[in-house]
Amino acid sequence: MTGINRRHFLAGAGATAATFALPGCGGGAGSGASGPAPVVFTPPPPLANDALLDETTRRGFNFFWQTTDVARGLAPDLWPSPAGATAPASIAAMGFALSALPIGVERHWVARADAAARALATLQFLRDAPQGPATSGMAGHHGFFYHFLDMATGTRYRDSELSTIDTGLLVMGVRCVGQYFTGGDATETSIRQIADFVSERVEWPWMQVHGPGIAMGWRPETGFLTADWIGFNEAILMMVLALGSASHPVGTDSWAAWTSGYDRSYGLVEGIEQLSFGALFAHQFTQCWIDMRGIRDAYMAAKGYDYFENTRRVAQAHRAYAIRNPLGWQGYSADLWGLSACDGPVHATLGYQGTAREFRSYSARGVGLVENFDDGTICPEAAIASLPHLPTESMACMQAMHQRYGAVLWGDYGFYDCFNPSFQFDVALDSGRRVAQLGWVDTRYYGINQGPIIAMIENQRSGLLWSLGRTDPVLKRGLQRAGFTGGWLA
Repeated sequence: MTGINRRHFLAGAGATAATFALPGCGGGAGSGASGPAPVVFTPPPPLANDALLDETTRRGFNFFWQTTDVARGLAPDLWPSPAGATAPASIAAMGFALSALPIGVERHWVARADAAARALATLQFLRDAPQGPATSGMAGHHGFFYHFLDMATGTRYRDSELSTIDTGLLVMGVRCVGQYFTGGDATETSIRQIADFVSERVEWPWMQVHGPGIAMGWRPETGFLTADWIGFNEAILMMVLALGSASHPVGTDSWAAWTSGYDRSYGLVEGIEQLSFGALFAHQFTQCWIDMRGIRDAYMAAKGYDYFENTRRVAQAHRAYAIRNPLGWQGYSADLWGLSACDGPVHATLGYQGTAREFRSYSARGVGLVENFDDGTICPEAAIASLPHLPTESMACMQAMHQRYGAVLWGDYGFYDCFNPSFQFDVALDSGRRVAQLGWVDTRYYGINQGPIIAMIENQRSGLLWSLGRTDPVLKRGLQRAGFTGGWLA
């Protein structure tokens, strides 16, 4: 979903393959690349559970703190950029970068004044960035922002769309810092004022061009995208913002339109009843900010449980799928699981264990009734951001990734975006590197995967972002207008 236009940037950005050896790992299937004498990597020292959570969160915070443009808050879609290119800023990553600031302050990794200054600079950029219908030189239109912004100019990147869901992710970060910085000094007062302005400027009804549903986006060259957000996925957060807006709200019939597509996604996955969407990010994004425990809309009330429990069931199904491992991928097990939207080695069809298999570079991967794909690529974000829902199992997966693969998977900003133990083909790669006896390992990070990792670890440990969401009048009003009752809303 949020990766809808990502391939136009990544296409053709290749990486040179290299061969490494990692002791203690079983051999994979495939063609087996030959190469120079293997290099032995030393795994990182083992960490106790709390220490691993601390270090993963700290490194994830540093990703946003160190790679985001200080003056404007432009957060790169991915880091490092492919050779010969400069990654654009992702407005969704900017939302996660803003949301990282309260975590950094509360964990004493950055001074409150420094975090507030960063938040204010970002909000001032969002307030002042040009808006209008022109095909270039604009950052947005009608309060929405383009999916990708040029890191140099802060305006529309190439032909990216005015994105409703990515604007929603940005606004969640905007509202998060607006709720956190409650001080009376000039900086924190301005943060709250500008946060309200930026979020209330979004004209949600303008995107209801086809009816009560909200369109996925708009381009100045061709107009509104043909599809609306209908049926379960990550856009709950966007719907809540649109319903809760004080200045430009949509009608409650928009929630009815949204949930009208749920039934096609409801059923048994790995024998577990659930409202499904294959990639785990679709279940996690909203819950980075909104505490879904104990609150239900009419649809989930009729099922007898809430969205938080639903995500627990989805994560259970991902783990059960990895245990069953119907496609015979290397590495899948009870403590190594999780599919989501992430990077990948290459777009190609290759022979694996005597069968033609499709492999992809950046793509959504998942287990469910809709939006399914599995090419053996494991995304650390999928299991780590499931920590509040499956704390024991998610922690075991974190430890397995760190202990077994940390020599090549663990970098300056935590776990790299993804890895594929089955991919040992001697072909040109779109990204990452081959590691003998291990497969393929990515060498970069994506902001929209780094964000949920640190947000959900922190929510499991302290409930910080959830507590800020519970104080937000826009979120509370949006949930109530969607028909949510019970729990903290009572």
